[in-house]
Amino acid sequence: MSVLIVTSLGDIVIDLYSNKCPLTCKNFLKLCKIKYYNGCLFHTVQKDFTAQTGDPTGTGAGGDSIYKFLYGEQARFFSDEIHLDLKHLKTGTVAMASGGENLNASQFYFTLRDDLDYLDGKHTVFGEIAEGLETLTRINEAYVDAKNRPFKNIRIKHTYILDDPFDDPPQLAEMIPDASPEGKPKEEVKDDVRLEDDWVPMDEELGAQELEEVIREKAAHSSAVVLESIGDIPEAEVKPPDNVLFVCKLNPVTEDEDLHTIFSRFGTVVSADIIRDFKTGDSLCYAFIEFEIKEACEQAYYKMDNALIDDRRIHVDFSQSVSKLWSQFRQKDSKKGNGCFKCGSTDHVAKDCVGGNQSSKYIVKDQNRQHGGGEGYDMVFEGDAPEMPKREHNSHERDERESREKINRRSPHGNGEGKRRHRDDEVDDGRKQRGREEVREKERKRREREERDSREDEDRRRRRRREEMRDGDRREESRRYRDEDHRGHRDYKERRSERDNGHGREAKHERRDR
Repeated sequence: MSVLIVTSLGDIVIDLYSNKCPLTCKNFLKLCKIKYYNGCLFHTVQKDFTAQTGDPTGTGAGGDSIYKFLYGEQARFFSDEIHLDLKHLKTGTVAMASGGENLNASQFYFTLRDDLDYLDGKHTVFGEIAEGLETLTRINEAYVDAKNRPFKNIRIKHTYILDDPFDDPPQLAEMIPDASPEGKPKEEVKDDVRLEDDWVPMDEELGAQELEEVIREKAAHSSAVVLESIGDIPEAEVKPPDNVLFVCKLNPVTEDEDLHTIFSRFGTVVSADIIRDFKTGDSLCYAFIEFEIKEACEQAYYKMDNALIDDRRIHVDFSQSVSKLWSQFRQKDSKKGNGCFKCGSTDHVAKDCVGGNQSSKYIVKDQNRQHGGGEGYDMVFEGDAPEMPKREHNSHERDERESREKINRRSPHGNGEGKRRHRDDEVDDGRKQRGREEVREKERKRREREERDSREDEDRRRRRRREEMRDGDRREESRRYRDEDHRGHRDYKERRSERDNGHGREAKHERRDR
């Protein structure tokens, strides 16, 4: 009388005490036959104590006996079969988990250590594990939460009856499924999110190199999402072009035409752009080389790394810049009809625009244009846009301006309204000019005051350092004089002591001679 239980962690073979516990063993065998335990969770695993299962709901509060299916709701529970000689003496003992006295249903448990005499006389012991103690050890080592439920589900996958001494009731044939069911039971309650039993950690599924590659890809994607959110790249999924090389450690005297000529040996060069300082025009010692085809770019990468150009060993790598893709991204957005292409505003479209071009917040520095044939690496800077005439926002302002112009045209001479307004405008311009000069003068005085304060602070620090050095020299000199005085006093005492000793010896010799 034995049953094979296949779990997600291994197989277990149970020998049943069918002679001493016939009611319990029959219930267990017939439930296995109708595949009632398939998919049931080990919902409670208490380390070095018990591992409990047999509840299709997975909560520990459900489960029915076979007698309920045969005879109705009143037969859901059956009586205990407790024997004094059947005890929880060793690991792998199988017993019923009851809700109280004579309240056995479908739940059962395995003991996870020896000598659990605390459970003796309270639960029906009806079997023991004959094979599969290593599986029971893996269950015992499972990580569980505060409720003793494993973080990773442990399930009964299948049950196979190896020997059944009990005859099947007539009604049982209708309950036996045609195929062994798989997956979760229909009655299972989904209260917590757990790792499923077939989940495999990534470090066990992949090799070291593959795992490192996956981690690197995830980190790169996270960084791309951050860069997209702050506006550094058009979109997170954008990829740098595979036909552009990044060249660094260049000699400042190297020109765009030189790189164009050198790299043309590998294929057609679309552009060779050395990046320069936008104010001075000096080379920043790195450049971008764009080829017509990807193969030429790869060949140049393998051949030109650490090559000597103008007495400098250059470094070559594939470009990670997506600056040229910004124009494509903006064109794609403009095709969608986002914003006005006349003034650049995003709150209306071109047909509703009432003014001319607005002053752009960003401009392209003309003196920073590259000379290698490309136009995609020009630098853009904020705050240097030339002032453009302000756009009138409504027709009222436009009509008022036109009326002022008519008055000026009608009265170009004398002391008319147009002349007075012209004079008032000149006065306003003068006031604005004086205001700007006053602001510049205040800024100049502030800078001078800061520079003067800075110089005074530096002078104070220098004087303090000199005084500290002088004090140190004085202390050292005083210490040296004091040491010399001490040595002189000590020599004096030694000489005096020697002289006194000499006089004493001479007096002693004279007394002896007498």
